[in-house]
Amino acid sequence: MVPGRRAVLRVAACLGAAFAGRFLVAGTAQAPGRGDAAGRAAAGAGAPGAGASRAGQRLRPSAYRLDPMAADVAEELRRPAPPVRSRPFLDLPELGNSVVLTFDDGPDPLYTPEILRTLREYDVRAMFFVCGEMADVHRDLLREAAGDGHVIGNHSWSHPLMTTLTRSGIRAEMGRTSEVVERVLGTPPLWYRAPYGAWNRHAFELGAELGMEPLGWSLDSLDWTEPPPVADRIITRVVDGAVPGTVVLSHDAGGDRSQSVAALRAYLPLLRQAGYRIAVPRR
Repeated sequence: MVPGRRAVLRVAACLGAAFAGRFLVAGTAQAPGRGDAAGRAAAGAGAPGAGASRAGQRLRPSAYRLDPMAADVAEELRRPAPPVRSRPFLDLPELGNSVVLTFDDGPDPLYTPEILRTLREYDVRAMFFVCGEMADVHRDLLREAAGDGHVIGNHSWSHPLMTTLTRSGIRAEMGRTSEVVERVLGTPPLWYRAPYGAWNRHAFELGAELGMEPLGWSLDSLDWTEPPPVADRIITRVVDGAVPGTVVLSHDAGGDRSQSVAALRAYLPLLRQAGYRIAVPRR
């Protein structure tokens, strides 16, 4: 990983994510499986409600498996495939007066353990979008995060800019990470996030094939910028920007994340004092 190169790409990608966010309104950002007829009507063919027309579809055995066991195949055949979306979820208003905390690029032995301790102290759950190459090396941290009830998501294998890859390249990046997560935890990830927030049609299609939903973010903590912002700036940005359903982007790897760790200790209790629950989506 090269933090300097990532920072440049993230700036461009965040602009793209912000543009995409203008087209996603609360009525269409439903959580997977929500049975709201009004939401389905508002969302249209590309929204979660469109999955109803796909109810008869069955998810084929995961593309990343080389030789799945018969029982595994049967289980996946029973699991309905998520719809192929044209944009990611950016916020999750159906979670009520909640804020969703997400951490990308880990797990990292320098920063992930302290983040897990802080979340444990306040008995809250978050989402960790892991890079396969990191998860493969730090399997103990992956198990610890999952054991604490956190949601483990797919953030590619090596954090490339997906839009520069071929379809087979995207499949390899996503599939290898899902394979590691399933091998270590026993279940594959159900959510994925494109590095730099750079999505394309192939990423949406392959994510759905692997049984995952795409999640972006509605509030960027900007903890990835260089030099890293001081904790106070991250705290102010998160607390002032939070609204019900906010998905916060933060990082537990990919650079110096000491300020991210310090900021979490401060803004987490402030969010709770403001009346927000810290929640994660369930499928």
